[in-house]
Amino acid sequence: QEQMVESGGGLVQPGGSLRLSCAGSGFRFDDYSIGWFRQAPGKTREAVVCISSDDRLAYYGDAVKDRFSIWVDAAKNPLGLHMKDLKADDAADYDCGAARACPRLTSEATCWGQGTQVTVTT
Repeated sequence: QEQMVESGGGLVQPGGSLRLSCAGSGFRFDDYSIGWFRQAPGKTREAVVCISSDDRLAYYGDAVKDRFSIWVDAAKNPLGLHMKDLKADDAADYDCGAARACPRLTSEATCWGQGTQVTVTT
């Protein structure tokens, strides 16, 4: 059974950093586009970053470019997200997901986790 489980969320002050991790099982990361998306209360789901299955390049959302970086270990499991210089607008539920293509990550993910909450506050 395909499964993804996130960890690493928490409370951080503005300007701080957090590292999220995502463990997958039941499928090969290499077979999918994989990445992170987030959703805050009252807002639409937003793609954070996605590694494309076509070219294995990482594509970042404009809001997080230069502050967030995705990492994948040698076995491509787990998948991680390093977030720095966090802002209040970054507060959200963060999910890792796998999809047939990056544009589908936020709406047609094949598999996704239960999410981990990131809170940015003073």
